[in-house]
Amino acid sequence: MSWNYAQPVTIRFGNGRIAELVKEINALGGSKGILITSPSFEKSGLIQKIVSDSQPLIKAVYSNVNPNPDITECEGCIALIREHQCDFVVALGGGSVLDCAKAAALMATADLPVSAYMDNASLLPAKGLPLIAVPTTAGTGSEISSVSVLSDHTKKVKKPLATPAFFPTLAIIDPELTLTVPPHITACTGMDVLCHALEAFWSRQHQPICDSFAINAIRLVMQNLKTVYDEPNNLPARERMAEASLLAGLAFTVPRTNCSHACSYPLTNDLGIPHGEACAITIDYFMRINAQADDGRLRMLAGMLGYGSASELADAITQLKKDIGIMPDLKTFNLTDGQIEGLVQNSQNPILKLNPVEITPAMLREMYNQMR
Repeated sequence: MSWNYAQPVTIRFGNGRIAELVKEINALGGSKGILITSPSFEKSGLIQKIVSDSQPLIKAVYSNVNPNPDITECEGCIALIREHQCDFVVALGGGSVLDCAKAAALMATADLPVSAYMDNASLLPAKGLPLIAVPTTAGTGSEISSVSVLSDHTKKVKKPLATPAFFPTLAIIDPELTLTVPPHITACTGMDVLCHALEAFWSRQHQPICDSFAINAIRLVMQNLKTVYDEPNNLPARERMAEASLLAGLAFTVPRTNCSHACSYPLTNDLGIPHGEACAITIDYFMRINAQADDGRLRMLAGMLGYGSASELADAITQLKKDIGIMPDLKTFNLTDGQIEGLVQNSQNPILKLNPVEITPAMLREMYNQMR
């Protein structure tokens, strides 16, 4: 056995820890910062509070990051960074905000347009601006990962970019920030956590430290996701889901995601399905496929979680999806043969090769046909 592990992100976890933001900015030595966030926090007043509490350290705000951020949004952040000569970045939001901010903090230090990096990730700079990531969902784990997922909506392309330079400097995980997340977004982001952990566990690149994170994240999701969906104000359950999100992010950083994430990109790009829900649609299907041919790891995982077999764990995931309103299939889209073929072709992302079982186009075609 031979493996490596490194996690360069400093983590601050706990209720109310957003109040430590100014102290952390000062510790970085920052003097001119940008806050990158989404429109919803403009309405809630959280942006104004953070800017007011941080005076005079935050000089600019970009609050127009939307789900599946487009490269134009990243360019907008970069323009503000350069205009105000920012020396640090604060990202407040879900995975889309964090991904956009990570990309902007790095790409602002070089001259190429964002589209150039989408075409060739090897061109990415080696070092970016210091970034403080504050997630508001539980969630993507983007606050402690080296991946940024961006979209080029004109080309209908959604692509994960990966480099150690994307790691934030600091992550502040405050579970209280997730209390206002609506139930369906709670469900979608929670299923994204589960997919991160499962795909990390069965990845061809799995290793012991990440396995430990993955197992605990899966357990926490299976025990708490339905609770936070049914009881949005249940803070202890929100804390456990925030913990699960963090652990799952730590779990997949080295092994990477694979099957369900590969399929999620066309499901989001072509059909408009939210990312976490798009991942969830196929995760129990792949659980059964991988359990048939693996070396007993999924049987071991199921036993550790209290299930008699990997099939029972897959059944429990299917039931969880029903309980929290995740779409079970693709029947509502009335897909044509051409659309099915498009999904098959566009699911063949390179990360699919990290799945423990080779997933062929014929297998994808069969899966999508069963779902329509």
